[in-house]
This record gives sequence, structure tokens and C-alpha cells, in this order.
Amino acid sequence: MSPPVTTSHTELGPYTGTPKLMVPAFAVGVLGLLATLGGFFATGAKSETAHAYLIGFTYWVGISVAFLIMQAIFHTAKAKWLIVLRRTMETASAVMPVFFVLALPLLAMAVYLYPWWPGSELTKGFSSLELEHLSHKQHGYLNNGIFGVGVRNIIYFGLWSFAAWRLRAWSLKQDTEGGLDLTVKQRKFSPGVLPFLALTITFASFDWLMSLTPLWQSTIFGVYYFAGSFLAAFCILTIVTVNAQGKDLYGSLVKLDHFHNLGKLMLAFTAFWAYIAFSQFLLIWIANIPEEAPWYGIRIFGAWRPLSIALFFLHFLLPFFVLLSRNLKLQPRKLAVVAVYLLIMHAVDLYWLVWPALTGNAGPTFHWSLVTAFFGVGGIAVGFALFLARGQYTFTVKDPYIAESLRYVQP
Repeated sequence: MSPPVTTSHTELGPYTGTPKLMVPAFAVGVLGLLATLGGFFATGAKSETAHAYLIGFTYWVGISVAFLIMQAIFHTAKAKWLIVLRRTMETASAVMPVFFVLALPLLAMAVYLYPWWPGSELTKGFSSLELEHLSHKQHGYLNNGIFGVGVRNIIYFGLWSFAAWRLRAWSLKQDTEGGLDLTVKQRKFSPGVLPFLALTITFASFDWLMSLTPLWQSTIFGVYYFAGSFLAAFCILTIVTVNAQGKDLYGSLVKLDHFHNLGKLMLAFTAFWAYIAFSQFLLIWIANIPEEAPWYGIRIFGAWRPLSIALFFLHFLLPFFVLLSRNLKLQPRKLAVVAVYLLIMHAVDLYWLVWPALTGNAGPTFHWSLVTAFFGVGGIAVGFALFLARGQYTFTVKDPYIAESLRYVQP
């Protein structure tokens, strides 16, 4: 068990930053993106590279949006215990404009990802009935190619960037001015924007992931994607907090009670992810509609079955029972190890969602761009987050409730 916290928050100054982490992060990101895009344009594996890039992109942008929604929820609920952790969430969600730029390659890759995209050859195996059904969807939501999806992406990232930077601007202003007025503004703004954040992440998951198989649909698919991203966001928050030790870093202010809460939230969203996954499966399996059942048929029969079974045991059962331990949740380093494990399982989950659209019944395969795309997008995102953190306090130093957050004790 970690020793009691003795550092006073008044002793910490703005984070001066260091290139020791930021420069390597940017370097990994740039090299990863160059390798991925080079592989896409210079090799014959365009479909593999496009699907790999989609996995890497949706992994990291989902976590950033989850941090934004997390802020809005906690402001709406007037929660005080996590105020000491809030700056990390604000910084992670403020990366959103970078993700808008990183979304642009998906437009170039779309013809290799989506059967409904104009000019796509992915419909060659479709029957005449499937083509007829697809044409009806193309007349509606999946229409106009780059103009339809492009406009929606502008709306998604425009809203997310505005909300993230508005909340962060008020929070940073409070670092110098203090007072309650800026807290009130955040608490009034958050419940108003929260429904729109929920709707946009839902429709973004439809556009990016569900439309890989456009004849299949699930009304709770957005919740499934959100649940996994939210779990990953709590995992990253735990890892960052455990390692935020040193000059002007907030980790020394965090108590075991805060880590206990983070562990409970990781446990809760592990269960919530499994609940949504099973609910989606059960509804589609019971209905047994010819256009919907094959999506699960590919994944639970044949070559994909071992990975589907592994997800049940390794993404749900194992971490669920591990996180039941109160003792574990009071040991930050061990909790961080579980968080790293869950981040890996979240990546496997996205692979399970995306890759069958590429290989079908052939089962799981590996392509080197899965690694380069993941670290390319992640490196750029992490590097920009570290860039934003420079020159700012790593916690909300003059929030009127920061003292209560630092004194927080489990009820």
C-alpha cells in the first residue's frame, strides 16, 4: 500500500514540460503514420492497411471523446472527488482537432473499407437482393460519399472540439482568477451539451464501424463502442495518475481513495461492456433476420470462434473477478497493470469488430500496418496532449472545491 500523501497542492507550480516524453511520442507517431500511409499508397495491401488504420483511429479518438463525455457527466453531477484528476481529462479531450486531421486519410481509404462508397468494388460478392437493399440505404443515410460522411465528420469534430476547448478554457482561466463563476459556467454548459455528445459518438460509430457491413444494423452499436472507449479512458486516467510523480505533477496529491474509485469504475464498465455486448448478441440472435444474423455467424462459427470465446473470458470474466478485489484497487501499481491489460483487450475488441469485414470466413490474420497505424495515431495524439500540458498546472489549482477533492475519503 502506498504511503500517505504529504505534498501540499500549493507547493506545485505549472508543468514546465520536457521533451523526454513529447518528442519521442511525436517521433513514434510520425514514423508510424508515414509507414502506414506509405504502405497504403506503395503496396498492394491497400485493404489491409485501410482496415488497420481504421482500428488505430477509432481506438484513440473513442478514448478522447470518452474523456469529454466523462467531464460533462461529472460537471452535471457536481462530483467533487475527481477534481484533482480533471485536468488530465481536459487535456486528453482537447486533442480533438488533431483527430479531425487524422480522420482525413479515411476518406482516401474509404473505397477499400465501405461497400456503399461510390466506386467501391466490395459489392462484387453481393447478390442481386443484397444490392437492392444496399441501394435503398444509399438513397438514405449512406449517400453522397465524401459529401455526406464528410459533412457529418465536420459536425462531429466541430462539436467535440468546441465542447472540449470551451470546458478547458474555463478551467485554465480559473487557475489564475479562481472564484465560483467559472465552475457555474461549466456546470450549466455540460448538461446542455451532453445529449449532443452522446448522439454524435453514436452516429460516428455508425459511420466508421457499423457501415463496414452496411446490410447489418444494431441500434445499440454506438453504446457498445462508447462502453469500450469509456473503460479504456478510465484505464488511461489510472495509468497517467500512477505515473504523474515528480516536479509539479499532481500524482502526489492523489489518495488511495481516488484510486479505489477509479478501480470501481473500471469494474463497472467492464461489466457494462459485457452487458451491452450480450444484449446486442441476444436481440440479433433471437430475431434471426437474414441480413443481421450473418454478422455474428462469421464471428461465432468457424475461424473466428476462438477469438470470440477469448474475448468473453479475457475481456470480461478475468478482469471482472480480478477487479472485485478491494485490496487490488488500493494498490495503484497493480491497478495500473490491470489497466494496461484492459487497454490491450480494447484493441483486440476493435480488431474483432473491424477485421472480419476484410477477411470474412478466412479468420484472423495479421498485417504489419496494425502496429504502425496504432502507434502512429496514438503517438501523435499523446504528443499533442503533452504539448498542451506544457506551461499549465496539472490539476485545477484554484477550483473552489479542490480542497474537498484532496480530502476525499470513501463514504
